[in-house]
Amino acid sequence: MGSKKAASKEVYKREARQKVYDKLALALAEFKIGIKDKKFEKKLRKASKLFTVDIIKASKDRDKTPKIPKKKLEKQAEDQVQKSA
Repeated sequence: MGSKKAASKEVYKREARQKVYDKLALALAEFKIGIKDKKFEKKLRKASKLFTVDIIKASKDRDKTPKIPKKKLEKQAEDQVQKSA
């Protein structure tokens, strides 16, 4: 079971890296003119790897934060409205 989980984690990382790479390539396409293709591609790959690591860490941190139930949020909003009135 551990290998399946590790394999799926690697697939997720690879997909995320590819998405970041594609978005960077589109955003920086106008700057590709002055740089050689191989160098540009290499730098894009490196940048996408760096960004992906941070994005995955941030998504893990976001998943760890406790979620407040809707009812509790509604009650807090009602309390704030009553206090301001």
